[in-house]
Amino acid sequence: MSRTSAVARRLRSPELGASGLAAALSMGAYCVAMAVHGTYPFGSRSRAVNDLANQFVPYHAHLWDLQHGNTTGDLVFNWNSGYGAPFLADFFTYLMNPFSWLVGLFPRSAVNFPVFLVTLLSIGLGAAVMTYFLGRLRPGSPWLRSLLGVGYGVCAWVLNDGSPDPMWMWGLVSLPLVGIACDWCLRERRWVLGTFFVAIAWAGNFYTGAMATIGAGLVLLVRVVLAEERPLKARLWVLGRAASMVVTGVLLAAPIMFVSLKASKSSQPAPLAKYDGAPGLTDYLAQLLPGGRSGLTMPNIFIGMLGLLLVASLPFNRRVAVRERVAWYVLLALVAVSFVWEPTILLWHGLAVPNGSPYRAAFILSGLLTMAAWVSLSRRPDLFALLGGTGLVALVVLVGHGRSSVHPTTWVLVGAGGSVTFAALWALERWHDNRRARQAVGAILACSVFAGTAMAALSATVIRDRLPFFTPKTTMSASILASYDEVRKADDWPTSRTDPGPRETASNDPMLIGGEGGSYYSSYIPATTAELLHDLGAGWYIQGRHTLSPVDPVGRALFGITTYLEGSSGRNGFTVKKAAAAPLVTVHPPIRPDAGSVWSRQESLLGAKVYDVPQLTPSTGPKPTLHGTSGWSVPATPTGSPWTTFTGSCTPGSTAFFYGPWFGGTVMGLGTKYESAGRQPMTAMPIRELGTVGADGKVQVQLRASAAAQVPAQPVGCLDKAAFTEALGKLKGATEVSSGGHTLTAELPKDSTGTALISVPAVTGWQCSVDGGAQRPVQSVLGMIGVPLGKGASRISCTYSTPGLTAGLAVGAVGLAVLLGVAVTTRLRRRAGTDASSTPVPST
Repeated sequence: MSRTSAVARRLRSPELGASGLAAALSMGAYCVAMAVHGTYPFGSRSRAVNDLANQFVPYHAHLWDLQHGNTTGDLVFNWNSGYGAPFLADFFTYLMNPFSWLVGLFPRSAVNFPVFLVTLLSIGLGAAVMTYFLGRLRPGSPWLRSLLGVGYGVCAWVLNDGSPDPMWMWGLVSLPLVGIACDWCLRERRWVLGTFFVAIAWAGNFYTGAMATIGAGLVLLVRVVLAEERPLKARLWVLGRAASMVVTGVLLAAPIMFVSLKASKSSQPAPLAKYDGAPGLTDYLAQLLPGGRSGLTMPNIFIGMLGLLLVASLPFNRRVAVRERVAWYVLLALVAVSFVWEPTILLWHGLAVPNGSPYRAAFILSGLLTMAAWVSLSRRPDLFALLGGTGLVALVVLVGHGRSSVHPTTWVLVGAGGSVTFAALWALERWHDNRRARQAVGAILACSVFAGTAMAALSATVIRDRLPFFTPKTTMSASILASYDEVRKADDWPTSRTDPGPRETASNDPMLIGGEGGSYYSSYIPATTAELLHDLGAGWYIQGRHTLSPVDPVGRALFGITTYLEGSSGRNGFTVKKAAAAPLVTVHPPIRPDAGSVWSRQESLLGAKVYDVPQLTPSTGPKPTLHGTSGWSVPATPTGSPWTTFTGSCTPGSTAFFYGPWFGGTVMGLGTKYESAGRQPMTAMPIRELGTVGADGKVQVQLRASAAAQVPAQPVGCLDKAAFTEALGKLKGATEVSSGGHTLTAELPKDSTGTALISVPAVTGWQCSVDGGAQRPVQSVLGMIGVPLGKGASRISCTYSTPGLTAGLAVGAVGLAVLLGVAVTTRLRRRAGTDASSTPVPST
């Protein structure tokens, strides 16, 4: 009963109310800013998303489908994207924020709203947990702590880095959560619960979880150094206890780590990122001022005027020991420097410079600034400290004047907001013994923090949305809902595929709209998938990390696409098209792949010759150079110069196609003219139709290159449509195909020999059996799954197993065993101690 009463008293304590206040104020300020800006869900303005980061709405739509049994795949495999792709690593990375799981409570047509809630609720929970942690750091008013929690919850990192990528928002919760676990180590309590907290931080998002663990570890180190009353051995014991807690917590998250690392290792390589060097000191200091955003890539760190003034007051706060003041400022300086020094940038970001901003860990510095602010506020800074802090803020304003991150709103927040904050803090010190005065001043300060936070959030969001690399996109428009209905109506998987492309509305249309398409954007897209689609003439972005569906008839046929959506000027922006296609599973004689050109690769998988491939001769314009099978080097076309022209001959009546994946400029031939945006290796253009070859058989292609470019040695192929139709008719397909979440079974014509070709990328993890035999890893036939049939077979069964999952579960089981062992041992020791204390002492 006593333990229950203690818990009840704790729940009724001001701690819960203060944490709730921090959550309410931070979420309210964020919502007010979004409402004034007219951003979804408060207006018609769509949220700006970083480049192609609107991939996350489709991921949540796919999660909705999984929760409602509305899709063909499962957590292990995704049949919708990339013509079949592993999914568990995507789930662990993009959808493990617990708030993402709320998506199933809302209609699929409103999936944008729960994605917004992921950000909003993470802000609230992060502010609440930080409020609680500050009380563990130093005792003091929970209500004042909650105001600092608001500044942390809506810090600059949230507005500029976290909210466009909701998966990272769990990091905002992880920092104070791991901080609480480290605090228990300092007090030598609750090792088991602390281990769970570490595991939760890493499981929610291991990327930001690792950052949070480093940040919380640095804070613990400072606290241990400052604990002079403890002997060295006791302090080392605290660090050892924390290290064992972190290691065990990470072991519990091992399934996530192992699966993600294995998937990363086999993924399409990311574009090489290079750190451009540290920003200038004045630009960096200006980032402390609220309400702005730099046009340069910078750490986004501001936490509002209350936090800034208190951090600035810390060196002058004589109620804080000199040693403690120095320790906190040294910590802030070292972390700030570590964000702009490449070796430590690598440490913060998992030993790789990230694509995009190299300052994704900036929320750690915002959290440390919040903690330093509380160290000063909890000791009631006097007038001397506040004046000293004001002087430091004035110095930051002076050196930051004219920097790109300083905007008109900054001056309002610093001037008006700073004045109110100074007066309120001085009043709290002046009348700290007067309860009514404290309450009145606290209310004024809360209003100031709320208004300032909302204004800073609005200003930063408006500035962010104007930047060229932020692209507003609507992801659940009427056109998308209409597309979803049409795809659902036509879908007949696994008999054939219905591709929501090549029309693109978001970065992951097959997850958003449904069907089975080639479009797929993920950090974990298998290299096998990207290379297969590229080798067969489909386009890609981001060096193959965003693949696209093929747009030529043979490419579509090889992937079994019988229905697809093509962009048009119609009411819904698309037209439903039908196409002839190969069965999903076909039986071929032993395949001898010819990888000499895109045309020969397509013919190898089709099992028939359907292209004339002309030998092209340069005629007019800047002369290209042929480098054997490597292709042609096409020089840039000078202004006013004739275009580079290639001439060849094909069968009259055939359809000519051009393939120049890396060509950037204008392509013209056979009455067709289009702009090509190829840029090696980032952007690959697909095979494009030129037109019908005339009676003279002449094919002429003109290229106006905006810069020197490469085209393949055989860039033109002429399709014989009659031969193509005949080839499709002669294909020997499976008599029946069935699929499960991560399985596929095909009934073949009796005693089939040769190779069963499955139009699914042969990614690592697939194993197939023939006629109930042993499961064996599949063969790759130019990147597709090939199953040797031996002397004769009638059935193949294939299963996908996630690489790394078994090893991860084994390591996680070790972590769980350690955790249970410690929990049981601790319980037995406590029981033994209780029994010993309750044993009556015999009288003498």
